[in-house]
Amino acid sequence: MAKSSSLNVRVVEGRALPAKDVSGSSDPYCIVKVDDEVVARTATIWRSLSPFWGEEYTVHLPLDFHHLAFYVLDEDTVGHDDVIGKISLSREAIAADPRGIDSWINLSRVDPDAEVQGEICLAVQMLEDVRGHCLRCHVLQARDLAPRDISGTSDPFARVFWGSQSSETSTIKKTRFPHWDEVLELREMPGPPAPLRVELWDWDMVGKNDFLGMVEFPPQVLQQNPPNGWFRLLPFPRAEEDSGGNLGALRLKVRLTEDRVPSQYYQPLRELLLESVLGPAEEDAASPLAVLEELTLGDCRQELATKLVKLFLGQGLAGPFLDYLTRREVARTTDPNTLFRSNSLASKSMEQFMKLVGMPYLHELLKPVINRVFEEKKYMELDPCKMDLGRTRRISFKGAPSEEHVREASLGLLTGYLGPIVDAIVGSVGRCPPAMRLAFKQLHQRVEERFPQAEHEQDVKYLAISGFLFLRFFAPAILTPKLFDLRDQHADPQTSRSLLLLAKAVQSIGNLGQQLGQGKELWIAPLHPFLLQSIARVRDFLDQLVNVDGKEEAGGPARALVPPSVTVREGYLLKRKDEPTSLATRFAFKKRYFRLSGEILSYSKSPEWQMCSSIPVSHIRAVERVDEGAFQLPHVMQVVTQDGAGALHTTYLQCKNVNDLNQWLSALRKASAPNPDKLAACHPGAFRSAHWTCCLQAERSAAGCSRTHSAVTLGDWSDPLDPDAETQMVYRQLLLGRDRLRMTFLEDSNVDPAPEADTGACPDAPAQQREAAARLLKVLADLDQAHEEFQQQEQGKVAPGSFRP
Repeated sequence: MAKSSSLNVRVVEGRALPAKDVSGSSDPYCIVKVDDEVVARTATIWRSLSPFWGEEYTVHLPLDFHHLAFYVLDEDTVGHDDVIGKISLSREAIAADPRGIDSWINLSRVDPDAEVQGEICLAVQMLEDVRGHCLRCHVLQARDLAPRDISGTSDPFARVFWGSQSSETSTIKKTRFPHWDEVLELREMPGPPAPLRVELWDWDMVGKNDFLGMVEFPPQVLQQNPPNGWFRLLPFPRAEEDSGGNLGALRLKVRLTEDRVPSQYYQPLRELLLESVLGPAEEDAASPLAVLEELTLGDCRQELATKLVKLFLGQGLAGPFLDYLTRREVARTTDPNTLFRSNSLASKSMEQFMKLVGMPYLHELLKPVINRVFEEKKYMELDPCKMDLGRTRRISFKGAPSEEHVREASLGLLTGYLGPIVDAIVGSVGRCPPAMRLAFKQLHQRVEERFPQAEHEQDVKYLAISGFLFLRFFAPAILTPKLFDLRDQHADPQTSRSLLLLAKAVQSIGNLGQQLGQGKELWIAPLHPFLLQSIARVRDFLDQLVNVDGKEEAGGPARALVPPSVTVREGYLLKRKDEPTSLATRFAFKKRYFRLSGEILSYSKSPEWQMCSSIPVSHIRAVERVDEGAFQLPHVMQVVTQDGAGALHTTYLQCKNVNDLNQWLSALRKASAPNPDKLAACHPGAFRSAHWTCCLQAERSAAGCSRTHSAVTLGDWSDPLDPDAETQMVYRQLLLGRDRLRMTFLEDSNVDPAPEADTGACPDAPAQQREAAARLLKVLADLDQAHEEFQQQEQGKVAPGSFRP
């Protein structure tokens, strides 16, 4: 049964943002927050009121998350960043449409009284004595409260209201995790039954107190089931303020995927999907795959392709799946020059297959050169219309060069970067994943069978493969390295232009020179000699690439995309000394190079250093953020481990920015996901000066004061395969096309969709397709019923365990 949900979030662009800088512009970026956890930060778009981000995240979450928020801020390199506005989406609003949200949404003002977070622990009793009714409210503690002071903490106290009576707790200074353990008693006054309201406030010596949140319980709850436990803090009830577009708007795409129906209910649909790829593809019109190919468009098609590829990879049938889609694609293509050029399900599936299987291969080939481009920041330009001769003069200090000098210098730099890229690619036949080579061989054979004519021979032999490998894999990774995990940040404008020139050159190589000298970009002509020389080498490379024997996944179904020994993340972090001295905090953190695999987290002084220390991943019990106030440092996380004797140890690590922090948190949480005895709570502070900086507890062994977030991770290429999640997404897509499927193959609305029934469908439809459609509709109907029964069970209408076997 699925234990988490996932959000697919795309921050597309903004418009009409207000100007925050004296220049009349802004430097906007967006923070994505789920409940109290920051999960992503977009790049900063400099000097723009209509920024385009186009950044996409998949966030894995616990089932009980409440809302998703987007905060747009203006980056200030000197002082604090200015908040422009926010968008808040409740879980119910996101789940209302299975297709999700795809629209422009106006930003709202950030109201401090609405910016509440955290929980409070209460135990309430209703008592009666000779004096009448009495309410006893035991205010124990609170956690994860919003920081209201510049120190990053608050001075919280609780105020309890019952009817006309009220009482307060003491104030706990400088903490977001107060422990009161105070009992407040309130006497019932004449009048109708009253609700109980508990408010939390931040005490201020000067000015008014700041609101931290509230909970409220109606009279019937107090009488029948008095509150006892943790309760989420809520803002004061008020109508959402509409800024009327004065703060601008964001275009967002958000889709929630969740399911809690037992796994066995998806087995019939999985079997239908697996049967599809083993049958004839060209005339197929009613199998699940054929229906999906017909119905899905746009972004849904890309996500669907990812899920399908993962599903078939897990069953050891990725090869037959890709072959099925290839046969359908080539059967309906008449011009070989247009083959796989559209964003069909076949094209998207091969594209996602390469990302899932070939990402380590891609990193090995491209990362060294991509890093050089980012670090060297050389000015390169071949287009005379875009040349900035003044910029070149400032860099070279040799006077104003001519366009010819800039062109020659840029040509030398470009070939200096392109040469190692081409060398790495053509020399990588043995390092290319066998599954990719076998898929390309299969693709090559199908296309040659479809276009055997002599005039097509050269095109068919190479372009079908190079179109995927170069145009849909290598070139996009060079153009946007952040989207392929090659870099943590987007490139600045100058570096972005250099990457574009490199990507165009690699694209021309992938096109095997077919369009050289054509079109509007004739300024690329100085590169032609290098490109033509490279194309000849690439042809030989493609010949060797498809010269492979063996059967895909011959060893059986693949259970993971990444073997445990493979490094899934690496880079420099600052590690706090295990026993820091009294030196300043900044001297207690030392720079170390970390590598994470599915088995160990190792670190050393540098990547080349032979001696290293390691932490077994199996020992990890929690991976959490650390409050900035703990060390007066940003972007710190903690890795809590347990030794053989049961003792807990905490390693503090500082990342270079918020995105680096989010990615390390996600990678470590996923690597340690199977571990038993995970901690439900930990301390987001540090034990310093004989107390915890977060909750002020004086014992080092005190229980954690904040909930852990082990289920909150970011999706990426190294995620483990999850057949239930993949099939569930396929089921949701098929539901959107169920009516069309029924109308096409079972036009008689009175027909029972059981495969054994006499369908009486339109006589023009082949009987085999009618039967396939009926089986699919029956499977969907059974899944519908299972979902309905589960909903009723959650609402208490059906006894637990009453699902049909």
